[in-house]
Amino acid sequence: MRMVDLIEKKRDGQALTDEEIQFIVSGYTKGDIPDYQMSAFLMTVFYKDMMDEEITTLTLAMANSGEMIDLSSIQGIKVDKHSTGGVGDTTTLILAPLVASVGVSVAKMSGRGLGYTGGTLDKLEAIPGFHVEIPDEDFIRLVNESHVAVIGQSGDLAPADKKLYALRDVTATVNSIPLIASSIMSKKIAAGADTIVLDVTTGEGAFMKNIDEARRLAETMVRIGHLANRQTMAVISDMSQPLGEAIGNSLEVVEAIETLRGKGPEDLMEMCYILGSQMVVLAKKADTLDEARAMLKEALESGKALDKFREMIRNQGGEESIIEAPERLLTAKYQIELPAKTAGVVQKIVANEIGIAAMLLGAGRATKEDSVDHAVGIKLHKKVGMPVKTGESLLTIYSNSESIENVKELLYKNIEIGSSGTEPELIHDIITA
Repeated sequence: MRMVDLIEKKRDGQALTDEEIQFIVSGYTKGDIPDYQMSAFLMTVFYKDMMDEEITTLTLAMANSGEMIDLSSIQGIKVDKHSTGGVGDTTTLILAPLVASVGVSVAKMSGRGLGYTGGTLDKLEAIPGFHVEIPDEDFIRLVNESHVAVIGQSGDLAPADKKLYALRDVTATVNSIPLIASSIMSKKIAAGADTIVLDVTTGEGAFMKNIDEARRLAETMVRIGHLANRQTMAVISDMSQPLGEAIGNSLEVVEAIETLRGKGPEDLMEMCYILGSQMVVLAKKADTLDEARAMLKEALESGKALDKFREMIRNQGGEESIIEAPERLLTAKYQIELPAKTAGVVQKIVANEIGIAAMLLGAGRATKEDSVDHAVGIKLHKKVGMPVKTGESLLTIYSNSESIENVKELLYKNIEIGSSGTEPELIHDIITA
């Protein structure tokens, strides 16, 4: 079998066999297939697409290229949740303890974030002392005892995906449904969960800019999950404006605590109820979504969910006292208000540009070598559809530098005020088997 023949076959629009896909993934992971041939193959996939069976084989080959986490010693159904990303996406910090507080086992492995703000691990590390790197045996023990732990992905989890993603990033082949779907699902399958709930975001702040693209990605990943014997469903959610109000690592931890107290932004809370209800039903802790939602609401209102977050922080070495005093995390030197220049109604907040503003402050990474400043970020006071007066604060900038004119300019350009505005629909679709 020769790589050049397989490139030609896919170039001509033919489907590859399981054996051929295994040959490609194994050969590239071991270094037998050079970058220039794999680059050519990725470009043929970009233009010629793949059938569902091909994508599933590619996904499983990538998942099996390294360590496959065995969670069979964890009692009950293990549920994982994954978001395709966005701006102000604090849901995991809320969902993990919220869903665990009703008895669902959440054994989550997360990554670090490139782009606007840090990933889930960066946000958790804004909590003093919190350990995201713990041995597998401790991870399993914590989930059995407390129903929840969130840790960093193993260095040997889906190494084929790690190599392929780095190559896609420099060959203009990132934006391909088969390659995106296999990248996400290979890591989820290798991480060992029984069921997977996907939040596929769409809009200016998301990877998939339109609903049709998001729907195809969601449907593809759900099919992959079921073909790989994982219960899988997807919610297609809006990311035209930031979710919630906080953008930045410490700010998002504070927002998560406030939400678990029942005082969080309405859109963020609703998103957590929708995703959490799906997780509870898939874990067979409730028969219907309405029953699951009622369970989650009771856990939040009674304080059980907040107590579970406190327990999770304590279990992973963090200072649990921040639950009572989350404002201790807000250590940025400067808090700078951005006043509205005109009166009216907020018509548009361009999510990705607001995210870039947060990254310029230091909240995120432009390259994987960059460090994250946990203290900086943006707190929105106005969302789309809300009235605003001249001089009223649109948002607060948390910065460790006073020289942020470029950030202010970018924010003003991407918050539009007019005579009317309508809050965007939060959920566009739900995809199941």
